[in-house]
Amino acid sequence: MTTAISDMQTAYTDAAGRASSDANKNLFDGLIGGKTLAPGVYAWTTDVNIAADVTIEGSATDIFIFQTTGNVIVASGKQMILAGGALAQNIVWQVAGEVDAGTTSTLQGIFLVKTRAVFKTGATLIGRVLAQTAVTL
Repeated sequence: MTTAISDMQTAYTDAAGRASSDANKNLFDGLIGGKTLAPGVYAWTTDVNIAADVTIEGSATDIFIFQTTGNVIVASGKQMILAGGALAQNIVWQVAGEVDAGTTSTLQGIFLVKTRAVFKTGATLIGRVLAQTAVTL
């Protein structure tokens, strides 16, 4: 168990340390619902709110890193849609706050969460979630 926790902390720190371009800092003020995101590193000092479906588009070899000092909040029934061959295994969400997945929402990627992750009734994760305190299903 100690090794697993240490490995998660190492991955979290690595993802948090990646630099984003100025264009990808605080993009859309964290309101990414209805948007299409290309490969790269994105950083927010706000919550990331997904109130409409968001598309993550790239090839099977493209990498996406999403960093936030806040929370990731996905509204009920909303989805992270992969396009162009993008793979959930190449998407990393580094979240300093918590993840709140609304009922019947669909999340994709590897979530490295500093606090907790809550998946409400019918929420789906295609990927993994590793939280330093709690995961509630």
